[in-house]
Amino acid sequence: MTTAQTSPPPSMRLRELVFGAACAAALRAAARLGVADALGDSPQAVEDLAAAVKTEPQPLRRLLRTLSCYGVFAEGRDGTFAHTDMSRLLREDDPHSLRAITLWCTEPWTWDAWPKLDEAVRTGRNVVEALYGKEFFTYLNEDAPESADVFNRAMTTSSMQSARDVAQFLDLSGSSSVADIGGGQGHVVASLLEKYPSLHGTLLDLPRVVENADPRLRPGGALADRVRVVPGDCRVAVPVQADVYIIKNILEWDDDSTARTLRNVIEAGGPGTRVVVIENLVDDTPSMKFSTAMDLLLLLNVGGAKHTTESMVSRLTGAGLVIDDIRPVNPYLHAFDCVVPSHDAR
Repeated sequence: MTTAQTSPPPSMRLRELVFGAACAAALRAAARLGVADALGDSPQAVEDLAAAVKTEPQPLRRLLRTLSCYGVFAEGRDGTFAHTDMSRLLREDDPHSLRAITLWCTEPWTWDAWPKLDEAVRTGRNVVEALYGKEFFTYLNEDAPESADVFNRAMTTSSMQSARDVAQFLDLSGSSSVADIGGGQGHVVASLLEKYPSLHGTLLDLPRVVENADPRLRPGGALADRVRVVPGDCRVAVPVQADVYIIKNILEWDDDSTARTLRNVIEAGGPGTRVVVIENLVDDTPSMKFSTAMDLLLLLNVGGAKHTTESMVSRLTGAGLVIDDIRPVNPYLHAFDCVVPSHDAR
């Protein structure tokens, strides 16, 4: 039976780390082959699994043995394989599925970009434009539509999962309206409207994004009579008034874009408005390995960055906001609860 090693010596740990790409590739292969979906609740022989996913048995055994070393699947003494808590997250039908995120973080463009990380560190600029001759999202939509689709599915899945945590975390009992700025398909605002039956909401994001808004928010949807869906770019203007503004995971661009977004929200809301900024942080968080890796990926593709607590505080106070509280929403998100001060207090 293959088991994950514990506390290897530094020399072996470094050897394992430099083969990190093998682990990522194995996860991608398992996700693309649908191994986790084919594996049932009982341990299964690799020959049966291979028939189900249309692979050769021996290479599949090697793939599963590698993943078992990391706690993804478990190999029994009889050579069968069974699910673990992690391997179940590769299933498409798991409510906490990470299959789409697994594919997104291992898309073909990432294998082109990672070897150029030293260049990005030297220059502080993304490498994608030099690789493909165009801005990252333009490249995705024009030249890599399959990757663009994977990105959309990954962001939708992630947003749906975190929306539940955000809605549970936020107390909006004293508010009558909420606006989700750059809110994607609107999963956060939908979850908040379901939690607070008297609350009215607004979703603001780019036209091509809100075209695919959560069905609950569209005409005829269960929440349609309490929500406005507004197409627009928050970096240009925020034509929305609300008691509370939520800005989640979009302040990762360059400083100028971040400053313009915050300024637009402050101008739209006015004194006394509550602004809740929710972000991944690269310090003081249980998810440091994940967050710092995503931070480097942002550097590679768009030249952006995840924030430290200090850098986020600096940008929020620099924009004129007063921070009332900073708390974790879940293991990988923190909320900065702010207020727009009166003109006299600025």
